[in-house]
Amino acid sequence: MDYQFDAGSIPLLVSMPHVGVDIPDEIAARMTPQALQKADTDWHLRELHGYLRQMDASVLSARWSRYVVDLNRPQEDTNLYPGQDTTGLLPMDTFHREPLYLAGQEPDVHDRQRRVERYWAPYHRQLQQELERLLRVHGAVVLWEAHSIASHVPRFFDGKLPDLNFGTADGASCDPGLTSAVVGLARSQEQLTVALNGRFKGGHITRHYGQPARRVHAIQLEMCQCLYMDEAAPFAYRPDLAAQVQPLLQAVMEAAVAWVRR
Repeated sequence: MDYQFDAGSIPLLVSMPHVGVDIPDEIAARMTPQALQKADTDWHLRELHGYLRQMDASVLSARWSRYVVDLNRPQEDTNLYPGQDTTGLLPMDTFHREPLYLAGQEPDVHDRQRRVERYWAPYHRQLQQELERLLRVHGAVVLWEAHSIASHVPRFFDGKLPDLNFGTADGASCDPGLTSAVVGLARSQEQLTVALNGRFKGGHITRHYGQPARRVHAIQLEMCQCLYMDEAAPFAYRPDLAAQVQPLLQAVMEAAVAWVRR
């Protein structure tokens, strides 16, 4: 399978497009040693959000590394943040500007077409199908885009990123009432810093599938990896740290579900 999918019974679909670590052999053979470390993975999100099983939420997570194709970029490869540095549909370098491909082995337009058809499209078909199923059953649905990133990435932002970064495409992908319920709860605690539509406003999935007029509400959470893991290789999961943030993560997702059920 090109992804891992578990169907749930509540009006919540959690998408994890950057957790994949697999790279097909024919692509890996063209890549640099830095690429094969897969440092820019959204590591361990399945473990971190393990409570989703108890909630009976639908969960869709990627198998293939974002270095193969970025599932959270439009297939046209347009820049989601005009004027700002970002990585593309087929990334050419790491977050630290290290080349992903050996000299002369970079992908071309034919590679892009093949990878979109082979690796990008199946994930998006499953995502669309599950959103439509949940919408038919419940009349409204939350699409939660789960992401994580190192807390310091000078290429993309200055200094340390806020701990929890919610994005709703500047309000276009999610009803303001739902946003208020989620972000208000997150801000009610004093241990973690919270941002809304700051450096991370939501990627392609949030922007494309979030349609509040149809009662499909998409919200992205980009969180600092230091909250639950070691940010240096080998990128170990830290259950002791994760346990401190998991109750809040579950609470904000439950608040989103409660809002759409009203």
